[in-house]
Amino acid sequence: MGDRTRPLEGELLRIRDEIHGYALEFGLDFHPVRFEVCDYDTINILAAQGGFPNRYPHWRFGMDYDQLSKGYAYGLQKIYEMVINTNPCYAYLLNANHIVDQKIVMAHVYGHADFFKNNAWFSNTDRNMMAVMANHGTKIRRYMERYGQNKVEEFIDRVLSIENLIDVGVLFETQELRRLSDERMKTVATEIANESDDRSTALKSFMRVKERTGKMGPTPEVELSDLREKKINTPRDVMFYLLENAPLEEWESDILGILRDEAYYFLPQRLTKIMNEGWASYWHSHIMTNRALKASEIIDYADHHAGVMAMSKQNINPYKIGIELYRDIEYRWNTGRFGKEYNECEDMHLKDNWNKELNLGRQKIFDVRKTHNDVSFIDEFFTPEFCERQQLFTYKYNPRTGRSEIETRDFQEIKNKLLTQLSNFGSPVIEVESGNYQNRGELLLRHKHLGVDLDFGYASDTLRNLFALWKRPVNIISRQEDQTLTLSFDGREFKQTK
Repeated sequence: MGDRTRPLEGELLRIRDEIHGYALEFGLDFHPVRFEVCDYDTINILAAQGGFPNRYPHWRFGMDYDQLSKGYAYGLQKIYEMVINTNPCYAYLLNANHIVDQKIVMAHVYGHADFFKNNAWFSNTDRNMMAVMANHGTKIRRYMERYGQNKVEEFIDRVLSIENLIDVGVLFETQELRRLSDERMKTVATEIANESDDRSTALKSFMRVKERTGKMGPTPEVELSDLREKKINTPRDVMFYLLENAPLEEWESDILGILRDEAYYFLPQRLTKIMNEGWASYWHSHIMTNRALKASEIIDYADHHAGVMAMSKQNINPYKIGIELYRDIEYRWNTGRFGKEYNECEDMHLKDNWNKELNLGRQKIFDVRKTHNDVSFIDEFFTPEFCERQQLFTYKYNPRTGRSEIETRDFQEIKNKLLTQLSNFGSPVIEVESGNYQNRGELLLRHKHLGVDLDFGYASDTLRNLFALWKRPVNIISRQEDQTLTLSFDGREFKQTK
């Protein structure tokens, strides 16, 4: 991508220095940010590849690129900027943006960079991911040359169907826990881990596990014995369970480990979408309206900002919900509208005019951005007063009138629906229960019903892919309408039993 992007120069460089100074003035703390300018085609390529210029080859990147390009060509969407969670942070600006847009984008980027560096959910992410992603791409291309592109791409497709079956708790593994875990996996094959080849950490770990079982390709008897005794420490990390226990070839294990690493890299961004975009929007708004705007730019800024904050009928707008919640928190902690005394006050006139002049708001939002994710953010700070001020409601499609109509304005129902959408990203929670189900080496998963039903159509496709990885029958237990059902696939047909 080096020949498709260029560094800032001239007026853009001057604006960058100005916005950078304002960001530091207001207390933002971030890794160095490297801005580069590119055209819309380049930024669409980057967006399709998750923001990284060098990824492994796969058809889904081309599909995403085609969708983004058509969206831009038909005026349906436009990407103004992109920023990557690395050290230094890389940020890409669209060369067609007006100067006022570039100011907004730079201020927005510094907000993201501060969030990446300071939010707890990003604390253990690999900040060298630009090089890591490029290395992953090189490895997978070598496997494609060696084993055939179609074979490798088909395996990638199967793994990507389970890339959401990972455990949020793994994000908080400390270095000590990782060290202890690694020690448990050490065998007489420790020299493998010290080889100077380009095999990934995941592959070396896999090879140590296989060495412990006695063979790189264990017999069914050895495998079943292992699985009977094995304790499942992280049942929601289905990818890791397969990495440790599925009868994979070396190249398959390496790719599975690579895709798992990338899934965990992107996981914090999925967990904090509302908070992250809200934080960046808060700061671009604050920097622009208090420092960076010229009088001649106010109308253009207002038009752009209003477009970003517009609410959609189909989905919640993370920019809008996030920025308004931060502003509400700041207002409440400035005026003292929190705590036992305020919550128990029954004098509505006193409550409406409550102002303790504490001025703790700015410090509070910095504390919130450090410790919360979207679920805890909404759960703790989404209040009835906020819901009423923002005029939020839920709606559903009425087939009789052919229109979307208001379903309810009840605060608790709105909050519960929002939390359900955010919890596990609205997907069913799946856990590994056994790798030796019915004492036959079958894989058993369980759907923990936490408000989201299991779609048996999607589940069937996923079981088919899991069978290809596990090489034995796979099963999943779920609850549907107060009945316990088991869906099984043995490589030939699906069976559903109660």
